[in-house]
Amino acid sequence: MADTGGVSSPTSRLESPAALRERFIRRVSADSPFYRLFDHLPDLAFFAKDSDFRFMCASRRFMDRFGITEEAGIVGKNDFDLFPGRLAENFRRDDEEVLRTGKAQLNIVELFFTDQGLPDWFVTNKLPLTDAKGRVIGIMGTVQSFEGKKQMLQPYLQIDRALAYIRDHFRTGVSITELAQIVHLSPRQLHRKFVETFGASPQAFIMKLRIQAACEALQREGANISDVARDLGFCDQSALTHHFHRHMGMTPLKYLRQFRLRRV
Repeated sequence: MADTGGVSSPTSRLESPAALRERFIRRVSADSPFYRLFDHLPDLAFFAKDSDFRFMCASRRFMDRFGITEEAGIVGKNDFDLFPGRLAENFRRDDEEVLRTGKAQLNIVELFFTDQGLPDWFVTNKLPLTDAKGRVIGIMGTVQSFEGKKQMLQPYLQIDRALAYIRDHFRTGVSITELAQIVHLSPRQLHRKFVETFGASPQAFIMKLRIQAACEALQREGANISDVARDLGFCDQSALTHHFHRHMGMTPLKYLRQFRLRRV
């Protein structure tokens, strides 16, 4: 038979795009999964979980963070096996929302604290995984450091200075007007750039950071809620309780008791 020179056969032209894709996917070997591409993308990690929140696969960068050298070492584990309880709780809430609604959760700002007590943040995207019948059977996602993401966000690099200021002053209070002046933007422009980059206003971003810092502080031995409220710039314990419950779904006292029970 003569070489067709890459022209589609009559059979392939009759197939629907969905059928073509399904036939191609079935031919792909399990030893050459698409997500291996993420191994070659700097500052970007990939993972996928089943409906029981167990990791089913992950990119090299994701596994390196835990010192895991083979993919078999992460399969079957969940966030509580790999992360501190407070972080795992946050991840689980986002996963449950994706499974429940079937809708993606994009530009989630995950806040971590260094040994020096300084915040570092990552940007996470989570999308539903569906089976052939369209049923949600899991979650897939990417994690990228803000340092890595900002290389693709040249129009928004002005907010990098704002983030540096927030990092140093969030405990003592940050005025949005003052923050806007530091980066030479109007408060409205600053708000727009934060929403475009993080999906949250500057006020919401700062409050999330303060609540995460409160979680860290409440896990320390001998933690006192009123002291934590004062140290993080809340006007009183009731103000901390109000915002904490809104973000975490429980009061600081309940969180403190649960953490102490887990520690025991």
